[in-house]
Amino acid sequence: MRSIPSPLPVLLLSFALFSSAAIAIERSFAVIVGPGVTEHHLTRESVSSIFKRKQNHWHTGLRIQPVNLPSTNPLRRLFSQTILGAAPEAFEDYWHQMYFQGELPPHVVASEEAVILFVNSTPGAIGYISGCIPIGRVNVALMVGGLPMCVK
Repeated sequence: MRSIPSPLPVLLLSFALFSSAAIAIERSFAVIVGPGVTEHHLTRESVSSIFKRKQNHWHTGLRIQPVNLPSTNPLRRLFSQTILGAAPEAFEDYWHQMYFQGELPPHVVASEEAVILFVNSTPGAIGYISGCIPIGRVNVALMVGGLPMCVK
């Protein structure tokens, strides 16, 4: 008599794969640039320089306008740790020093939709989003992890 295999191992494997994919998407984001920006292939290092205000102009001479989410936003924390190498609060002293050198921190907006609107309406803008990449609404310059395309 043949025994019927238990569906439990298949269910556990499916759950593990789904959980891994969900975690990967949670840790994923896209760095987006405005329509006037010609640099569409940035590195983590160049994005770090931009958000630390060490690079202030694109190669065309256009002033770079970086935009952040609030420091309490989980995506801001992920972006800061992944790209800048530290949590947002670790940069308080850095920005105090930069202020006295005439540099202000990046603009801050309330939501990812506000990031998209800022980037699309501000010459030289750069920001970051998660969730999915809205088709036809943004120019992606750097992907961290993998995000699906979507219609928003």
